[in-house]
Amino acid sequence: MNLHEYQGKIILQKFGVAVQRGLVAYNADEAVDQAKRLGQETGTKWWVVKAQIHAGGRGKGGGVKLAKSYDEVREKSDAIIGMMLKTPQTPPQGKLVHKVLIAEDVYYPGPSATKEYYMSVLLDRASARNVIVYSTEGGMDIEEVAEHHPDKIQKEFVDPRVGLRPFQCHKIATALGCTGAAKKAMVKFIADLYRAYEGCDAAMFEINPVLKTSDDKVIAVDAKVRLDGNALYRHPDFAEMRDKTEEDPTEVVAGEAGLNYVKLDGNVGCMVNGAGLAMATMDIIKLSGGEPANFLDVGGTADAARVEKAFRIILKDPSVKAILVNIFGGIVRCDRVAQGIVDAYKNIGDIQVPIIVRLQGTNAKEAKDLIDNSGLKVLGAVALQEAADRVRDVLK
Repeated sequence: MNLHEYQGKIILQKFGVAVQRGLVAYNADEAVDQAKRLGQETGTKWWVVKAQIHAGGRGKGGGVKLAKSYDEVREKSDAIIGMMLKTPQTPPQGKLVHKVLIAEDVYYPGPSATKEYYMSVLLDRASARNVIVYSTEGGMDIEEVAEHHPDKIQKEFVDPRVGLRPFQCHKIATALGCTGAAKKAMVKFIADLYRAYEGCDAAMFEINPVLKTSDDKVIAVDAKVRLDGNALYRHPDFAEMRDKTEEDPTEVVAGEAGLNYVKLDGNVGCMVNGAGLAMATMDIIKLSGGEPANFLDVGGTADAARVEKAFRIILKDPSVKAILVNIFGGIVRCDRVAQGIVDAYKNIGDIQVPIIVRLQGTNAKEAKDLIDNSGLKVLGAVALQEAADRVRDVLK
């Protein structure tokens, strides 16, 4: 589950991580009120107006603006709220901005120069360890740094059985060139950031930039956070932070129906039970010349109602030119799935998309009889290759 910047900062603060403070506003008038409140609480005289969407690169798309007066806060908030913000991480049409974060100015003058760093914490699956990725090139897209300056990206691996050790925090701070008070602040920042990552069952924390201020404080100016959805039952307060307006509407509907659905960019809709079979089905579609339009796992209790919901979700995608149903009847009975297909076909109405059905396992024969005697334009298949061949034929 992805979080907005302001939500990520709330979590960071709970674990002692210093952040750039800010307040959320949903319209221009509220933005001015929040700027005044923030000025009273922090003493800031300038404000940063930040669009809140689930995507990085907001500044490049015009979603981050500096305001030097209340009038500018109003003007720039009004321009950002309601805009379709396009960044390298949004869909081509962009994302609609519903709210902004009014943040304090942290680039104030002081005895030393400010410096931006990059830092993230995530799981490295290859080594089965957590990893802290860091760089002196903060404020830039990390992909660009990796492409043009790979030597400036460093990694510190952490054994989750042991945890992050103090010497590792000192090692990272030294590698970033921190000294004196700034190094002490950076060591604390790293330790607290890792505690936040582990403490909230995160999949990723990305802070870009981590800022060393002119008076040697170290703070998170941005926060890109992704939580492990499978662990949200342990964090009901974090689960309430979910913003469904930032998610694909079809995926939201599928989730509410208890279906595991992920939209892809292909032309063949897939309805399968079991993640492994789903992956094999998508592979065979590609090998036969098609492209999977989705991942959809109806689960082990694929009754008629769930099958109909799955069909309706797949058919919402206008790019779908064929649907492949590939069900193995282990827990679920194939005849029950077949009945669901027949009922769905009749309830939805005239379906123009060809449907290829492969049912194997418990009551597969009864299922085939149901499909064959339904009078519907449904193509049956026994072997997986046969199903793939039928997909290839209907796509010609």
